[in-house]
This record gives sequence, structure tokens and C-alpha cells, in this order.
Amino acid sequence: MALVPVTDLTPVRLTAPAVVAPAAPVAPEAAAVRARRRLATTIGHIVLVVVAVASIFPIYWMFATAFRQPVDASAQTLFPWPISLESFVTVWQQIPILSMIGNTFVMAFAVAACQLVIAILAAYGFAMWQFPGKSILFLFFIGSWLVPFQVTMIPNYVLISQLGLLGTIAGVIVPNLCSAFAVMLMRQHMQSFPRELIDAAHMDGRNNFGILVRVVLPNMKPALAALGIMLFIEAWNNYLWPSLIFQHQSGALIQVGIRSFLGAEGDNWGAIMAASGLACLPIFLIYLFLQRYIVDAFVRSGLR
Repeated sequence: MALVPVTDLTPVRLTAPAVVAPAAPVAPEAAAVRARRRLATTIGHIVLVVVAVASIFPIYWMFATAFRQPVDASAQTLFPWPISLESFVTVWQQIPILSMIGNTFVMAFAVAACQLVIAILAAYGFAMWQFPGKSILFLFFIGSWLVPFQVTMIPNYVLISQLGLLGTIAGVIVPNLCSAFAVMLMRQHMQSFPRELIDAAHMDGRNNFGILVRVVLPNMKPALAALGIMLFIEAWNNYLWPSLIFQHQSGALIQVGIRSFLGAEGDNWGAIMAASGLACLPIFLIYLFLQRYIVDAFVRSGLR
């Protein structure tokens, strides 16, 4: 019997088949956390929607009343029908609405510009300079912001009367030349300004006014724009003080023009709402085109 020689004695390795591990089950705690986050997000959106509707509805109701017929001005229906422009015609015929809006724009712009300039100068001193009693002085300065307007209303009225400014736009502007809120907000922005740039400007030989104009202000354009818009809107919406200055006159401001439709024989609510709606349009346009500056300013206010 012949023997066959074995020529290949290389051992053969046997590999076990790869075992795919099953996916790890999601932990119940993680699923619960995600569910709570989704619930919180949903509730937050619902709250925001409710707040938005509550904020917009008075504006809608103002225009809805303005577009109703005068005899239906007190109607409680949600949608005005039939639509009428009679209230707007009444406003156009009884008061010089365009000149009043123009005068109010001049007044609000002058007040906002003066408050902004004074706030820039005062905030630069409080933020960049060191002097004895600075904290106490700033505390008293901000404390004036907490004093109600009704406390200073009579002294301001007497002063404006003695200056002979009753019934004039200057009488509305003069007592509002400074705003403690504007100083506080500008000081917060200037405190976050890099001190290295200030020191470098001092080393270059610039004085404080040159540093303020050429270094600080060009880097604070969003804050300046936002503050200017807020001051303008606040001056535009001011009603009590202009109504006191033009108490015995028809007036040249839109606030007093709206008041002219209130009388002892009856209130023309359709005309009041129409005039108020026309007075709101400039503010809507300003905020529509410049709202990004307001958002940018408040975002930057917390950064250093």
C-alpha cells in the first residue's frame, strides 16, 4: 500500500463569526428629560402667543373702531362692517393732522437729541473718571429717576409759566432735556468698553473729548441708535405734560389734537381712534426699519 506524502502542513485558523451587539436601550431618565424639555418648550410658545395676542389686540381694536361707522363706534363686534372712512375724514377736516404730526416729530426729535447728548457726556464721566463721591453722586442721580412726575409737575409748570413758554413747543422740551434712564443705560455700555483702547488713545496724546468722539462713540453705534429710538418713542407718547402746556389752546401737537375730540356734549370715539391710529403710524415705521439696532444694543449690553 503506497503512502501519499503530506506537503502542506500550514495550520488553518478558524475565526468566529462577528457578533453585532444590540443597540443599547434608551435610559428612562434621558427620555423623561427630553419629554420635559418638549413640554416646557410647548408651554413657552403658548405663553408667548398669548402675550403677543394680548399686546396686539388693543392696536387692532383701535383700527377696527376707526374703520367703523360713527354710529357704530361703540359696537362690540370683532370685525368692522361695513367699513367706513368717515372718522378719518372728520379728523382731516377738524384738526390739522399733518402739521400736528410734524410738530410732534420736531418736539420728540429735539427731546431725544438733547437727552442723548447729555447722557453721553454724563455717562462718560461716571464710567471713565475716578473722583471722590462718584458712587454716591450716581446713586442720587439715578434716584431722581424714581421720583414720580406728579411730584415735579407743578414746580415745572410754574417755571415754564414764568419763562413765558406756555402754549409753545419749547415749553414741552425744556423740562425734558435730561433723562436719568439714558445716563444709566449709557454708563452700562461705556463700562463694558475695553479700557485698553482708552489707555492707548491717552498714550497717543488725545484728550478726553477726542477719545469720546473718535474712539468710544464710533464703536457704540448700535447702543446709541437703540437709546435714541427709545427716547424718541417716549417723547412721542408723552401726553400729560403737553396737555398741561397747551391746556387752554387748541395746541400744535398730536396729543392735544386727539384730546380735542373729547367734549362735554359727547366723545367722538371713532375720530379719537382714527387720530390715534394716524399718530401711531410714524412710530410703527421707525420701529420697523430700526428694530435690529434695539435688539443688537440689548444683546451687546451684557458683553465685556
